[in-house]
Amino acid sequence: MGGSLAERILATMRDVEDFPQPGVTFKDITPVLADGDLLAEAVRAHADPYRDRVDLVAGLEARGFIFGAAVALHLGVGFLPVRKAGKLPGPTLGVDYDLEYGSARVELHAEDLPEGARVLVVDDVLATGGTAAAGCRLIELCGGRVVAVEVLTEIAALDGRTLLEGYTVRSLVTV
Repeated sequence: MGGSLAERILATMRDVEDFPQPGVTFKDITPVLADGDLLAEAVRAHADPYRDRVDLVAGLEARGFIFGAAVALHLGVGFLPVRKAGKLPGPTLGVDYDLEYGSARVELHAEDLPEGARVLVVDDVLATGGTAAAGCRLIELCGGRVVAVEVLTEIAALDGRTLLEGYTVRSLVTV
């Protein structure tokens, strides 16, 4: 398959109608994950601009763990999971954020984030930006510095960058 990385990712992703609820078209990235060459290229594209510029990679639950852990491994740095409320054992710090219908909370182990650590935040999709913005606020609350936010796919119509104003945001694909 030829073309740019973005073209190949778009051609490989799958739209799933009415998932997780009627009227929503879900952008399924699992075919990208199943293509070893494409996955490796996406991980390199996420990681290479940050070589020697970050101390940790934070992955946002759940699919941000897949890319975040791979990016951290590629960069030779640690991985910090930012999880939904109640999923981490022991003491955590958390940040609440609004959803379209209700609210949610993200948490992390503050003891795993050294003061002043440079952190790259990674997720699979940037939609409304609520989760990514909460993750960035949480990292800063714990003393870290957010270097940038990297996502595989950005859904432009949902304008997620608005909530991330002031942060460097980069997506490999925009739909």
